[in-house]
Amino acid sequence: MEGAVKFAKVLVTSAWPYINVIPHLGNLVGSVLSADVAARYYRLRGDDVLLVSGSDEHGTPIEVEALRQGITPKELTDRNHARVAALFQKWGISFDNYTRTESPVHKEFVQETLMKIYRNGYIFSQDTQMLYCEHDQRFLPDRFVEGKCPYCGYERARGDQCDMCGRLLETTFLVEPRCVICGNTPIVKTTRHWYIDLSRFAEPLTTYIKNNQQLPANAKNFSLNWIKEGLKPRAVTRDVEWGIPAPFPGAEGKTIYVWVEAVLGYVSATIEYCRRIGAPEKWREFWFDKSAKTLYFVGKDNIPFHTIILPALLLATGEDYNLPWNVSATEFLQFKGAKASKSQRIGIWIDEALELFPADYWRFFLMATRPETKDANFSWEFFLEKINADLNDTFGNFIHRTLSFINARFNSEIPQPQKLTVEDEAVLQDIREKVREIVEEFEAAKLQSAANTLISMGRVGNQYLNEKEPWNLIKTDKERAATILYVAAQIAKATAIAAAPFMPTIAEQLWQTLNLHGSVHKSTWEDALKPLAAGHKIAKASPLFRKIDADEKKLDELLAKIRENTVKL
Repeated sequence: MEGAVKFAKVLVTSAWPYINVIPHLGNLVGSVLSADVAARYYRLRGDDVLLVSGSDEHGTPIEVEALRQGITPKELTDRNHARVAALFQKWGISFDNYTRTESPVHKEFVQETLMKIYRNGYIFSQDTQMLYCEHDQRFLPDRFVEGKCPYCGYERARGDQCDMCGRLLETTFLVEPRCVICGNTPIVKTTRHWYIDLSRFAEPLTTYIKNNQQLPANAKNFSLNWIKEGLKPRAVTRDVEWGIPAPFPGAEGKTIYVWVEAVLGYVSATIEYCRRIGAPEKWREFWFDKSAKTLYFVGKDNIPFHTIILPALLLATGEDYNLPWNVSATEFLQFKGAKASKSQRIGIWIDEALELFPADYWRFFLMATRPETKDANFSWEFFLEKINADLNDTFGNFIHRTLSFINARFNSEIPQPQKLTVEDEAVLQDIREKVREIVEEFEAAKLQSAANTLISMGRVGNQYLNEKEPWNLIKTDKERAATILYVAAQIAKATAIAAAPFMPTIAEQLWQTLNLHGSVHKSTWEDALKPLAAGHKIAKASPLFRKIDADEKKLDELLAKIRENTVKL
């Protein structure tokens, strides 16, 4: 399609979800779900697409949660990985490979890569001061310690990052630190760690970020400001037991910092997939072929790990890896005015959501309200508006009255049109333009705009039917009514393809009702512009959506009841 240049390979991925608990909608919208919607778009372009991610199961969040539950970290992650992977399937996430950081392929790749960087002279060791809990007799890296952020004053900043301002931290930066296990104030103690010297990559990283026209403004500005403040050596090891053993000489007992190994997981997941399909060298086509593109979907708090740390690691290998082509970073999704929080139980979790409504309802809503330029706020009022007004009354209403009318008055066959009027041609041209708009919006990773343009296609169709009134016209001019329904059927076909990335199940239902060949997910964007032939037989239509008959109070009560009966990780 015009405006869309095909790539040889497209690797789409998302930040790997921590599986200490089930993700909430805020975790899902900016990472896994956005990546899936984008991957589905690129498949419809005919590209060679690979969608990978995995469970991030190492590091302090897992250890803290395992301690809380009285089980081992491995027991926790074995259980949680299986459950989260199953939930993603229910959400329609079309992973080619959803793996985990306990994968042998991942562990091997991380250790080999870091040793390569070490031999290249970018990793060094030195003694450093770390927080140590005398009561629990352990060092307190990352989320084993909380305190006040020295930059913004947030009271519950973690030892590795402040959730409020997004700054990366060291544990010793925290004001009034406290051990999350026992609550005591830790002491400062000397330990030895290994570091990557990020300062040596300031110039190539600046050039990469400035020259990358695909990076959105929030990712570009945040990253350049971070470099401007001065890149400092970043620890790649931790004093924790649960993780990948550090491979460096003298680093016995140390493990790799979770964010260092997690970002390398994008490569290892590709390697693992290619080995599984019997093409062990194919991964290089995604990571070294300069016609290939890599897209990362993350929350804004993960920006520096994908624009600074991952590129630095890839550069440090001395190999010509493809650096991130796009890091699409969303702002936060708030829940009734408060920041969604796994630890504070603020928000809706992805298992709870599916108990309330079908996955496609949530997929559309989250994409149509995706927080791309500013924080978004979830409210039941807004949710009901998008589902009832946009999906049911606009999109679904147009489709159902078009196809059911063809069922009832034209023997379920696409009517034979007479000569199209100027108005008919204008409506079809409008739909073609909207399909092109959706393509352009996807190319710019503007998924929110693309979702809302989809609804505008239904709005055009509804307006056309309302103005032409074929249900009245058929009594006096059946040939003209047939032409109107022919035009409406073309819109229905185009919307089936345009809806596929957002609502894969409902789009497939519509495709089958239209009785089209194969699956909508095997079609292309060009197919959306090809006419549906007169005489083509369709199946009996049924409503695509159901109106939600509930108010905010009723939905809150229903959610509370579901939450009582839902087992939490």
